[in-house]
Amino acid sequence: MKPFLITLGLALVGVLLLLWDAWVPMGKRPWGERLERVSKSPQWKGKSFQNPLPEKMDLWAALKRSFFGEPNRNPSEPIPVQKPDLKKPPKSGLRVTWFGHSSTLIEMDGLNILIDPVWGERCSPSAVMGPKRFHPNPLELSELPKIDLVVISHDHYDHLDEPTFRVIKGWDAKVLVPLGVGSHLEYWGMPKDRLIELDWWEESKLGQLKLACLPARHFSGRSIGDRNMTLWSGWALMGPKHRVYYSGDTAMTPQVVEIGKKYGPFDAALIEVGAYHQAWADVHLGPEQALAVFKAVKAKVFIPVHWGTFNLAPHGWTEPIERLVAGAAKLKVPLVTPRPGESVEPTGKGRVERWWPKLPWRTAEESPNVSSGLER
Repeated sequence: MKPFLITLGLALVGVLLLLWDAWVPMGKRPWGERLERVSKSPQWKGKSFQNPLPEKMDLWAALKRSFFGEPNRNPSEPIPVQKPDLKKPPKSGLRVTWFGHSSTLIEMDGLNILIDPVWGERCSPSAVMGPKRFHPNPLELSELPKIDLVVISHDHYDHLDEPTFRVIKGWDAKVLVPLGVGSHLEYWGMPKDRLIELDWWEESKLGQLKLACLPARHFSGRSIGDRNMTLWSGWALMGPKHRVYYSGDTAMTPQVVEIGKKYGPFDAALIEVGAYHQAWADVHLGPEQALAVFKAVKAKVFIPVHWGTFNLAPHGWTEPIERLVAGAAKLKVPLVTPRPGESVEPTGKGRVERWWPKLPWRTAEESPNVSSGLER
């Protein structure tokens, strides 16, 4: 009996230590005046946000595939990382630097915009558990140029990183977030006057830059019991000379057509292409639907994001980009494939450079990812 009690005691201590480690990074759900504003949103139904289209998930299939996924889900060799040179502004007035996953720097019309920055080692509330980076970040946060605006698409750990915001809260940059997400940031010490918090289709301005919060089909949450308490979104970033679309995390939604009509054309589109499976096809696009979104929003160049940095789905780590390259060639979509840390000045022309290894991958026919509720 005594060994059992010792084991149980040690297990309880371990659980308490993990909770202590994760408590602050889990953030805080909206409360007070913010909750009052959140609850008045057209997207708020009852006690949480909801997508206009139903969100279906095969939980058993999702769990099974998570444990028994494809081979090559993690790289076996180091990923080539490039340290960008950001000392001089872009000649064209627009430069996009991809740091991995969705973390991206956009230098546009004299402003520096940092999107979904995740510099932490894991996309998890824990420093010791959860998906770990495939590669180091190409730059330290201290090596970035002065940032004018930080943009967050939603509160999942691979997009909103508490260790990164320990640094960002010391900057004087504004932070643009969907409704409710400001509750996490204020809890972590971000001054309220630096937050711009918008609902879908709402707009704001930062100097000559116009910002529009766009519909996406996804979900949110950082802990048990807070699912969909904050909103998720894409973003349109519109300067006097250039426009960039960022999808955030989304499944296919007919609203992308309206986005293209209202805010397009875009000089570049940053669209998520990874972490998909048919079991959760109502929250992520996959490569083929990402190409359809690119066409709908009327963009000139496709820059893929949300792949190549974390193991978040059962597919091989190179499969998203292989399927995207194949689909883009078939549809004649101008595609650029930067390595982590590489900068791109979009010109309307594609440039596919295969820096990833040649590994087996499943085609769209072998492993389809099609969102539900769409007109055929």
